[in-house]
Amino acid sequence: MHYTDGLETERLITRFVTPDDAAAWVEYCSDPVATKFSAIAGKTPGEMAEFVIDVTIKRYADQKGGLQALISKETGELVGQCGLMIQEVDHKMEVEIGYHLLRKHWGKGYATEAAAKFRDYGFENNLADSLVSIIDPKNVASKNVATRNGMQLVATGVQFKGNEYELFRITRREWEALLSERAKVKS
Repeated sequence: MHYTDGLETERLITRFVTPDDAAAWVEYCSDPVATKFSAIAGKTPGEMAEFVIDVTIKRYADQKGGLQALISKETGELVGQCGLMIQEVDHKMEVEIGYHLLRKHWGKGYATEAAAKFRDYGFENNLADSLVSIIDPKNVASKNVATRNGMQLVATGVQFKGNEYELFRITRREWEALLSERAKVKS
């Protein structure tokens, strides 16, 4: 999957993660509320942060996408991570929009803003005919982000990494209709 960084939104810029980001990502990995749906059993926060960053860098090298660092344009601070990843879901390859934010940045619309940018990037660069988000059924905040980005719940009980998830999807046709509707509102 061809994948670039340096994407910009109104308040954010993206960049590929580096090994140096593990230290900053420990804040996320140390927060039991933020990691409720993404903690890795048996790893300390430091080990989890290093593991996540290492896996992401390997994904880039293997052309499987990966989350990118989200940097606040205003402060230069790490806000979280978001990006596109090739994932195997129920024995089918999908392109997923994934996102994780440091809890101090929740409720500010950053996840929706970043996810929308990667949704647009995915379709504009013909990376897939549809994009998904794989979400824990109890993760209401992530489901809200997916819905705000035009995704719809299309499946429950989806097998992913040994657990059951809900699958949200937006197709290229739905995305084009969304853009058309927004253009009408602006005119």
